[in-house]
Amino acid sequence: MHNPVCWVILTGMTALILHQGVLVRSGESQADNRVLDNITIRQGDTVILRCPQDNVVTHTAWLNRSSILYAGEDKWSVDPRVSLILLNQREYTIKIEKVDVSDEGLNTCAVQTRSSPRTTSVHVIVQVPPKITKVTKDMSVNEGTNVTLMCFANGKPEPTITWRHLSPLAQGPVSEEEYLEIPAITRQRSGMYECNAANEVATDVQKVQVTVNFPPTISDAKDVGVPLGQRGVLQCEAVAVPTADFEWYRDDKRILNGFDGIEVETRGRLSMLTFFNVTEDDYGNYTCVAMNKLGSSNTSIILYEISEPTSSTLLQGPGAVQDGNSGGIAPHPSTCLLIILCVQLLVKL
Repeated sequence: MHNPVCWVILTGMTALILHQGVLVRSGESQADNRVLDNITIRQGDTVILRCPQDNVVTHTAWLNRSSILYAGEDKWSVDPRVSLILLNQREYTIKIEKVDVSDEGLNTCAVQTRSSPRTTSVHVIVQVPPKITKVTKDMSVNEGTNVTLMCFANGKPEPTITWRHLSPLAQGPVSEEEYLEIPAITRQRSGMYECNAANEVATDVQKVQVTVNFPPTISDAKDVGVPLGQRGVLQCEAVAVPTADFEWYRDDKRILNGFDGIEVETRGRLSMLTFFNVTEDDYGNYTCVAMNKLGSSNTSIILYEISEPTSSTLLQGPGAVQDGNSGGIAPHPSTCLLIILCVQLLVKL
C-alpha cells in the first residue's frame, strides 16, 4: 500500500482496534507493539512525545486515541498547540503545548516498515491544580447559633479539603472535610477561617470571616477620687459586637454632652464622662449603660472627694489614715520615744 492517505486511515483504524483491546492474531509479534511508561504532566505545561525509528520505516504517524495528529510531516490536527519537533530516520517527535484534560489518554506512534506495521503507545496523565469552586460567604451570626461552613473544590488528583481557624488560640486543623460544623458558636470562635484545597500539584486557599454578635459586657469601671475644683474623668469600657452605644445617668436623669459643663465622649468601646471643674454637687453615684441590638449592661461608678495633695503627702483614696486636724501624717512612735528620753536626761541633770 503506497498511498499515504489510505495508509494513515488504515493505521488509525488499527490503533483504535488495539486501543479497544483486540488480541493480536497468530503470526503477529507482540514485540512490534511497545507501551512506554505513563507521562504525568501538569495542566498548562508542554508534553513531548517521542517515537524511535530506523531506516526501514516507510510511513509514520502520531495519533491521540483515534484522532490523527500528524502523518509524517503533514499536520492533520487543527489544534495550534500541536506541532512537529523532529522527523528523521531515528526519531519522530511532536509536542503539545498548554496541555489540558482533553489531551489525556492514549497517544500512539504508528510505524509502517517494509515488513510489517508496529506501534509505540504512551498514556498521558494530566494533573490539574485545585480550584475552589464554592465556599461559604462571610457571615454575621448571633452567639449560640449553629454554624456550617462549606468548601468545594475541583482538581486532579482530587484535592483534600482542610479547614483552619486563623486564631492565636487555635491549634491545628479544625476539620478535614468539605463541611465545618460549629454548634452553638461562641465569641471565642469568631474570626477568620481558611479553606485549604491541596493535591500533588498545588494548593488553593479561600478565607471566610465569621462575625459573632453578642450583648455588651462592661469590662472596666472604677470609682474615682478627685479634689474639689480639679478635673475628673469617669471611664466605662464595654466589650460587645456590634460595638456598644453608651449612655450616662445620675439619679435616673440622663447626662447629655455639655450638660452643666460635663463632656461625654465615646471612643470605640470606651466611654468617658469628664468634669472640668469638680464642685460639691458633682460628687455622687453615676450609672453607665452600654447597649447594642442584642441587649444592655450597666454599672455604677462613684465620684468621691479627696483632699488636695501637698508636697509632703500623696494622693489618697477613701479610707486613708490621716491626722484629723491638719490632714498631715501622724508622728512616728520612735520619734516620740526619743523626745521622752531626752526630757528625762535633762531632769536628772
